[in-house]
Amino acid sequence: MNESEFPPEHRPVDLYLGLLRNRMDTEDYRQLLDVVEPVLRALEEQRLSSLDFALDGGEADELSQELRDEAALVIAAAVTGRLDNEVIEIQVAETGPVRVITDADTAADPERLGEIADYIRERHRQNEELRGIAEVSDLPTDF
Repeated sequence: MNESEFPPEHRPVDLYLGLLRNRMDTEDYRQLLDVVEPVLRALEEQRLSSLDFALDGGEADELSQELRDEAALVIAAAVTGRLDNEVIEIQVAETGPVRVITDADTAADPERLGEIADYIRERHRQNEELRGIAEVSDLPTDF
């Protein structure tokens, strides 16, 4: 049975939200819903590309790291239909620690985590290169 065949209250993301509602403080759960509901609505309406969403900076800075992690896991459950997602932190010398959402198998695989760290390093290198080009071209560098 794929996710679209689940009745709405039995989709993985709804199951996960139900677990969180029982486990979390009421105010924390309300804050979590404030963060994830617009994203879940956009996913449901297939208009995610028009949504500006970040769990760092702006209003998200007011959330605890635990709430940000839970929000990321809720969104991951909605996107992947999986409940075994985990937040992991990968140490990358060029950028510092990077938090990543991945499935449990990947989280337990050091080789795969190394590949993810390599990808992050390469993206960072490319971004720095593009930032340098933008700077010398008098273009905005805040991408």
